[in-house]
Amino acid sequence: MILKQLVYLVALAREQHFGRAAEACAISQPTLSAAIRQLEEELGITIVERGQRFRGFTPEGRSILDHARRVLSDCEALRQEAGALRGELAGRLRLGVIPTALPVVASLTSLFRDSHPAVAIVVQSLTSVEIQRRIDAFELDGGITYLDFEPLDRVRKVPLYREDYVLLCPDDGRFGRDRISATWREAAELPLCLLTPDMQNRRIVDAMFRSVGCVPRVEVETNAISNLWAHAGVGAWASVVPRLLVSQYGAPPGARALTLTEPHGSQRVGAIIPDRVPASPLSTAFHAAAEKAGQTVLSEHQGRS
Repeated sequence: MILKQLVYLVALAREQHFGRAAEACAISQPTLSAAIRQLEEELGITIVERGQRFRGFTPEGRSILDHARRVLSDCEALRQEAGALRGELAGRLRLGVIPTALPVVASLTSLFRDSHPAVAIVVQSLTSVEIQRRIDAFELDGGITYLDFEPLDRVRKVPLYREDYVLLCPDDGRFGRDRISATWREAAELPLCLLTPDMQNRRIVDAMFRSVGCVPRVEVETNAISNLWAHAGVGAWASVVPRLLVSQYGAPPGARALTLTEPHGSQRVGAIIPDRVPASPLSTAFHAAAEKAGQTVLSEHQGRS
């Protein structure tokens, strides 16, 4: 068994297609297929369901895939540890970030870079469910996500800030000019643009509406946080957004932000890393940067909000 066979296997699981997996590994498709067949012969089990197209993994194959991911993760951690022993941590820090936390992620990554300038940083906007899945699959070194509303498994957490919510609504006088807040019941009566139901932020917002016995008038759904901001600026819709978004970018022209009350709701957002022993050097370094960010830079964002 050689590591390349495991690399090809994990690539096939990621791409779900022999051709794309081969392209990702910079080899031909016959080379990839032959390597996986050789691995099957060596282990004496069938790993991949055979067919004209990729049909998935056998139950035994899924077990082997879990081991392959772990082995490759340990090899990468070994390279990182060697670099740290030479005095400079290197590699790629892979982060998954929920869309509502994107306005503050640069504050954290800049702190990380100050201590580890040789590390390249990859930030992906992902749902909370996808962040958990990719951490479990050894595809992320860490993430920024909600800590409380839906359970997290097999991770270590660092609280960063609390997310609370405002109503971005057209400045057309439907609320008095002196109003600085609106209730969730009032928000439910407006035509709304909200995130799609696969986003945990949307599930949180829906729960807030349910808590006051209301069903919101959702006319536009989007998976991009920037679209919430944009739709509130054209006069036809209102949006429920994290206060942090308005703190960072302001209200769009022609709109204003009202604090949502009755009830006041907030959720903890924080950094997570895989809870594994030993932890990879990159994950450990990200954890340290998150602890520092929670005490300094991100508290400034919280204060402005």
